[in-house]
Amino acid sequence: MGRLEGKTAVITGAASGIGEGIATRFVAEGARVVVADIDGSRGEEVASRLGGRFVRCDVAIEGDIAAAVRAAVDTYGRLDVCVANAGFGGVTGPITDLDEEGFDRTVAVLLKGVAFAMKHACASMQATGGGSVISTSSVAGLMGGMGPHVYSACKAAVIGLTRSVALEQGPFNIRVNCINPGGIATPIFAKGLGVDSDPVAAEEVLALVAAGVSAGTPLGRIGTPADIAAAAVWLASEDSSYVTGQTIVVDGGLTSTKRLAEFPTTTEETTA
Repeated sequence: MGRLEGKTAVITGAASGIGEGIATRFVAEGARVVVADIDGSRGEEVASRLGGRFVRCDVAIEGDIAAAVRAAVDTYGRLDVCVANAGFGGVTGPITDLDEEGFDRTVAVLLKGVAFAMKHACASMQATGGGSVISTSSVAGLMGGMGPHVYSACKAAVIGLTRSVALEQGPFNIRVNCINPGGIATPIFAKGLGVDSDPVAAEEVLALVAAGVSAGTPLGRIGTPADIAAAAVWLASEDSSYVTGQTIVVDGGLTSTKRLAEFPTTTEETTA
């Protein structure tokens, strides 16, 4: 039996990237999944491959999130795990050029979408004795220079929201945690540059990003959706039954202190 045998999960942003990786691993561990994504064609494809159900979901719209949770309950009888993962790079540029429409859309997807996923997931889980809510934050929520301004602010807010909701929902046996990925090989980079429709250009962008992340990461490689999925399985399973309100950083050491190579590596004693 898998670690998630008999559990039902809703995963937003599950049509590609980290969300698809989580959905794939969840099914391998025995879970039944609702693939919730704004991309209908890709979402249907992933759900069909995994034997799950697809629900078109724009996480900036509360009704769409509520519908995804209802779909899990209507199809599988209950909701045990909700992964609020959907996201994008959002509005970019210097703060002096900040666009109001871009700001509102970024906050709606990256923060509002997480908050309302928590709202509807927790309401459902309270009725069935508990569950696990997992959100995808980012190392950009922990330190500067890891993402655009508003993206970084929203990811930091998700960490605070996680702690607050975990405190409130603990008495209902609902655990609330977030995962902070570092540099992960996903289509988000190509989408941010507007070249995701060109496979060759997208691969070139990812290769450049991978080289940069690898050079600045102690483990020496870019992360993959499977790395994040492994952490999500743990948080969704009973193995983490005493873990709530936590930020789990999965970044290959990216947010650690300076690389050891920048310091003397000799074991001999030195004097000042």
